[in-house]
Amino acid sequence: MTPPAPPVTKRRVRGDGVDLAVYEQGDRSNPTLLLVHGYPDTHAVWDEVAGRLAGRFHVVRYDVRGAGASSRPFGSRRYTFDYLMSDMRAVLDATAPERKVHLVGHDWGSIQSWEAACTMPDRFASFTSISGPCLDHVAHWMRRNLARPTPANLRRAAGQAIRSWYIYFFQTPLLPELLWRAGMAGPFSKALQLGEGIPVRDGHPARTMARDAAAGVGLYRANMIRRLRRPRDRRTDVPTQVIVPTRDLFVSPHLVGGLAGRVPNLSLRPIAAGHWVPRSHPGVVARWIIEHVTGVQGGPLSAAESRALARARVGGNRRPFEGSLVVVTGAGSGIGRATALAFAERGAEVVAADLDLSTAQRTAELAGLLGPAGHAFQVDVADPTAMEDFAKSVLHDHGVPDVVVNNAGIGMAGAFLDHTADDWQKILDVNLWGVVHGSRLFAKQMVERGQGGHIVNTSSAAAFTPSRALPAYATSKAAVLMLSECLRAELKGQGIGVSAICPGIVNTNITRTSRFVGQGKDEEERSRQRVARAYARRGFGPDRVAERIVAAVRDDRPVVPVTPEARLSYLASRIAPGVMRRLARLDVG
Repeated sequence: MTPPAPPVTKRRVRGDGVDLAVYEQGDRSNPTLLLVHGYPDTHAVWDEVAGRLAGRFHVVRYDVRGAGASSRPFGSRRYTFDYLMSDMRAVLDATAPERKVHLVGHDWGSIQSWEAACTMPDRFASFTSISGPCLDHVAHWMRRNLARPTPANLRRAAGQAIRSWYIYFFQTPLLPELLWRAGMAGPFSKALQLGEGIPVRDGHPARTMARDAAAGVGLYRANMIRRLRRPRDRRTDVPTQVIVPTRDLFVSPHLVGGLAGRVPNLSLRPIAAGHWVPRSHPGVVARWIIEHVTGVQGGPLSAAESRALARARVGGNRRPFEGSLVVVTGAGSGIGRATALAFAERGAEVVAADLDLSTAQRTAELAGLLGPAGHAFQVDVADPTAMEDFAKSVLHDHGVPDVVVNNAGIGMAGAFLDHTADDWQKILDVNLWGVVHGSRLFAKQMVERGQGGHIVNTSSAAAFTPSRALPAYATSKAAVLMLSECLRAELKGQGIGVSAICPGIVNTNITRTSRFVGQGKDEEERSRQRVARAYARRGFGPDRVAERIVAAVRDDRPVVPVTPEARLSYLASRIAPGVMRRLARLDVG
């Protein structure tokens, strides 16, 4: 049971000509976090995040000038950065004198926090920015894109200009204030609920929103155009993490481009969320703040937290999947082993699972030579109880995986009428239900964590290549392909990608273990040897499939036919299905 959050105490602090409403939670002997809200919010936008942090930090919030219970000075000139910085210093002096604090800002709270981190870095131990860039950085970013007018650069610049429409509107005299006071707060609350799924609750949006928003227009008039026209060379050495909501309607994720050159100690945390991420994903935001602060302070981190920080860090010799946890089933040989090693080579920590523990251990050992130490598990993917235990063990011992590759599978060939009910049960239990179990259990963990992820399901070119010789195998792989498409549609909103990998003829051990139903023991063995020789002559190794799997995760590809014959069959199945049906009648045995 989650303990109740410490109570909130309120006091008044005198800023630069204004009275500021300051709210504190938690033990003052703990490290201090200063949470700064944006426009048109008040300190209450942080309620859910602050409640999760106050048990281990001294959490300080305040209503910025013009908002909530703080004073509302008249005239835009009273909202310049100079006044905002004076207010912040007053709050710091009153709540955390002579100690560095950990600064967190959202929206306009982040914009002014960038100013603070760049102009008075001695006051801060760390900085977390959410949906509010440094205006100077934005100006330099825009000029850099326009100076090199490639289609991509122009598209990014135009995209941000469109997102910033309200900035230009707020420069018009009187009209924004009149609209807010005439009742725009109601439609704003409804848009927040419909657009980002954030319900109205007590405190947010605030009852004072109409007045707050009208007064806060001064923030835009006093600072925006002036700073964007004449940007300064703002830099900071304060350890900074930027939480990047990829669905932000107001701040483009591309604005972090070039930021590492001005912020040497930088971490980036993308999240599939909208602008008001402190409300929509408070648990994730609180967890990332804790990890960032703990890392800065040099405190102990769990393995999952260490991976998360490594994944977020920018610069250095960071490998593409540094800090990622990758689970691969059927990892004891073939495509599974090659995939595990490909991710390990790119910096991932690998969990290798296989029915044969010794082969999984060998894969984990090889992965450890290329990247972080690997981990081996024995699991039968067809056993739902075993898969439940496996998923729980991975979560307990290593955390939530970032990538799961459901690769375990078996082969089976022969005429439909020669397949028994047991044959069908066997192949569907492994090839289909193994994927269902892995996807269901690990996707649930990914969704609960709220940080996205990727699921890869190994299907086959047989999924779209009908054959009289592979009725059960092709059916199982076609089901995996459709399952993957359905999962992709459902999980996309959670920031979780799903890819179906469809190899053709690949030289793996599956040819040596496949069943050939309807044949005697000796004839079945001859069939295995004949197919194995044919696949070996084909010369397409599992390492090439592994490279395509890595690329599918990197590029979030939905369906990936791998070999040339797989790509040709996939194309033919879409444009000439009748031809594929005729070819299916051929006896290739």
